[in-house]
Order: sequence, then structure tokens, then C-alpha cells
Amino acid sequence: MSQQNSGPEETSVQCLKCDIPLQTGKVNVAYLGSMFPVDLLRCPQCGQAFIPEDLALGKMAEVEKILEDK
Repeated sequence: MSQQNSGPEETSVQCLKCDIPLQTGKVNVAYLGSMFPVDLLRCPQCGQAFIPEDLALGKMAEVEKILEDK
């Protein structure tokens, strides 16, 4: 995935494979046998999801710790 800056306040994330803008959609995230439906940016053509760094290191890390503690 790549980020293209169109202007000072507008950021467009595009799929590197398909070269089209990503759209928000439901993505099933699996971890330790559990599935979680999450709204993420994803490619409407190939389905590849973009997980921003703040989500991966923040919220998803919290969920990972909770699941591992069970």
C-alpha cells in the first residue's frame, strides 16, 4: 500500500498491486482462533487490507495481550 498526498489535508492510500484508492470496508481479523470484524481501508479489487501503524501498535496490541492472558 502507498500513501499519496494530494494536498495539505487530503491523504489517499492506494493499493500498490492494483494502483487504485482503498475504500473502507469490513475485514475479518483472525488471532489465536478468534475472528474480529473490523472496518479498515481495503482494496475493492484484490481485498488487501491496510492496517495503520497506530492501530497495529495500539488497539490490536491491547487485544493481543488480553487474548494471550486468557
